[in-house]
Amino acid sequence: MRIGLYPGTFDPVTLGHTDIITRAMALVDRLVIGVAINRDKGPLFPLEERVAMVQAECRAITSKTGGEIVVHPFENLLIDCARDVGAGIIIRGLRAVADFEYEFQMVGMNRALDSSIETVFLMADARRQAIASKLVKEIARLGGDVSKFVPPPVVDALRVRYS
Repeated sequence: MRIGLYPGTFDPVTLGHTDIITRAMALVDRLVIGVAINRDKGPLFPLEERVAMVQAECRAITSKTGGEIVVHPFENLLIDCARDVGAGIIIRGLRAVADFEYEFQMVGMNRALDSSIETVFLMADARRQAIASKLVKEIARLGGDVSKFVPPPVVDALRVRYS
């Protein structure tokens, strides 16, 4: 069984994330969405809420595509999380050249820690390349419309958070 790990903070989950998740399903038998517990980033949404948002979107994806998606919170090293869930592939989304530079460094470090785990990059869909959770939160905080960037339940959650 091919198991892939798609890690991130998902604060909040965006249409860019769901695009990568949907396309990653074609590459693996089981996709584990690793929701990072990253205290240094100071997430807007608590872990439980981020996990619930990701689970809701994954249910919608699997109802259309089939396959298996598991949502797994983690706080350890990414490579250790991959080992913990049995992943042979780490899936990363790329939006721009700046993403590649950071990801290139991460791949080098991860390969030094465990060369048996491959990293696969999926380019963001052209319509989704500008979407970043940080920018979505900024737009929502300032009262802008984020409905083009996140699923409807996330729009509602952002409205509640910033009201």
